[in-house]
Amino acid sequence: MGCTYSVYGVGRKKKLSIPEVVVFAPCMRIPAQCDLQRALKGLIPRDVIDKLSCLRNRIALVADDTGGSAITELRQALEEYLSILIGLTKKEHGLENLVEFKWKNLVDGRQETSVANAWFELLSVVHMMAMLTLCEADTIMIPKDYSGSGFRVVSTDCKRDAVDLLLKAAGYLEFCVRNVLCCIPPEIKKSMSKDLQDGVLEAISIQALGQGTEIQLGLAIESQKATLSVKRRLACELLIYYSQAYQCISGCDLSPGYGKKHMWFIKWKFLEAKAAAYYYHGLVLDKGSEPTCHISAVCCFLAAQELLVESKKACISFCLATPVTRAPPLWGAMKHLHQKIPEVASRKSQMYGYLLEQEKALQSLPELPDFQLSLRPDDYELPAIDPAWDSGNWEKQGQQPLKDHLNDSEDEIETE
Repeated sequence: MGCTYSVYGVGRKKKLSIPEVVVFAPCMRIPAQCDLQRALKGLIPRDVIDKLSCLRNRIALVADDTGGSAITELRQALEEYLSILIGLTKKEHGLENLVEFKWKNLVDGRQETSVANAWFELLSVVHMMAMLTLCEADTIMIPKDYSGSGFRVVSTDCKRDAVDLLLKAAGYLEFCVRNVLCCIPPEIKKSMSKDLQDGVLEAISIQALGQGTEIQLGLAIESQKATLSVKRRLACELLIYYSQAYQCISGCDLSPGYGKKHMWFIKWKFLEAKAAAYYYHGLVLDKGSEPTCHISAVCCFLAAQELLVESKKACISFCLATPVTRAPPLWGAMKHLHQKIPEVASRKSQMYGYLLEQEKALQSLPELPDFQLSLRPDDYELPAIDPAWDSGNWEKQGQQPLKDHLNDSEDEIETE
């Protein structure tokens, strides 16, 4: 999904701008106002609290004011915030559950979650970084002009940059699933936004790899050096990614929010990927000399044509699902395939029609080859913890070490 929606007012009339989507990202969640000062006062140095509060407020304000479009500024602020937020997750500090962190939906401002857990806050921050990265990839793939030709032109460099961003986003999300969700108690997970379910995060991560593979397939189609085998492999890998993404999200609770739209996006891209895989597999089979090869090839072409028709229906369902979006003009691999598949299916079925009549028993769809997946999420590691958490620095400032402070508090309770 695009980063934001905009409404422009001219006099009394309002024109709704429906965003176009190339790279899908569920609605971005941003920090909502919460009282860090009150929750942490007296437990950690004031400058640490001020830094936490200042950075969090800055992220919220910039995201609200720009609709999430100030990606570079937000990413930098989020990284800075993470380095100091990490201190709240350390067990030795005993601060994990003291602050009630609030987050809201960027589009409508509705507060979705309010959770007193530092790991939830860390998860939300890294998730926001992933959504920003997906939005950046989406922006790159939607050029501001059409070069006057009536066709969408995205440079090879932009496509490669988009692939890099997709791998980066996948890395953020994989980190969330493997390293953060496991630190959040089950009862807290139940109260979190549905967008933060394990299956949803995994689906978006895998889907990002799929979209990166689709871009690579488009580049291979444009390249004279890419062989038919390479194109088939990429198409089959694309199908595997979307099959995995579908499996991840199919077991999730998608009733509220943008879950249904997300599901339709995966269905749409899955059907396109399957059409591409059968088309290229058919081209490979058609190079054989045996009649059975040609029959199997025609079966592949006809299946690809039918899948392409179904993918168009899924695309419409995706666009109409709330919130309404626009599909981009055909581009890259799918632009090529929407032109070639109907043409080849028609020509080859006529060419080998006599074989299909003679060998009806052989008219079965062949299995697609299985390939090891090429793209992997980028590795992501949290930034180093801010030096402000060094208890030695606290003592220099006259601040009692946190552990001692907590022990004193326990003694006071016992005395009372």
